[in-house]
Amino acid sequence: MTPSQYFGSARADALAGRRILVIDDDQMVSEVVCRYLRAADFEVNSATDGPSGLQQAEAMRPDLVILDRMLPLLDGIEVCRRIRASWSIPIIMLTALGEEQDRIEGLEAGADDYLTKPFSPRELVLRVQSVLRRTGQENIPEGVMSAGDFTLDLSAHEVRLRGVALVLTGREFDLLAYLIWRPSKVLSREDLLRLVWGWEFGDLSTVTVHVRRLREKIEADPAHPQLLNTVWGVGYRFDPVPTGQGAVPFSPTGPVSSTSPAGPGG
Repeated sequence: MTPSQYFGSARADALAGRRILVIDDDQMVSEVVCRYLRAADFEVNSATDGPSGLQQAEAMRPDLVILDRMLPLLDGIEVCRRIRASWSIPIIMLTALGEEQDRIEGLEAGADDYLTKPFSPRELVLRVQSVLRRTGQENIPEGVMSAGDFTLDLSAHEVRLRGVALVLTGREFDLLAYLIWRPSKVLSREDLLRLVWGWEFGDLSTVTVHVRRLREKIEADPAHPQLLNTVWGVGYRFDPVPTGQGAVPFSPTGPVSSTSPAGPGG
């Protein structure tokens, strides 16, 4: 089958024309991936090693990067770290290493998603579309939401904690936005994988790593979280006020004060 049999002609949705950078030294893999992405109406550039990939990322500022883990001159983990240090571009990592620790290392370096080689080009395109659509926010109401010391502005793509903007990757923003929208609700890893990532199945360690990364940015002591709590055997619960300090109202329209009437609680 050709890519066009899956994706047809030019698409009318908001993803058309998004810029994708493919960094992979395997010419055959790169050519197939680029062909499928172009058939899905993306603009695609490619690079074959780490340094040239970083140069392309700087020059084109892509909307998403597809990054091979094992690259010449500069490996994919280091390229991922350098991209993440400068921009919040979503990154999907490709790896021939199937061990869980190898996948977790990529996620901890800043990757939003990963696929293990060999993979289906169609699945990769669907993953790209899922990341770019920010599936978990499709049903989150527009405007400003507040919960405890957190304020979320979807139109500005910004989350503030006690007035200070947080520096988050695209997927970290999606995850925290969903948690702010559903404060004090226990959500399993399966729930989060489906509602935030848009996957009906997948490696649950993806959620675990993103929760860990998010804790490092919102918790005073990530090793002893008080905001993004683990409910053992069930999942995670976002408490917008540190546990033990009492409940604070939730507002879907703006910041709340300690004297505000209680909201619906999400």
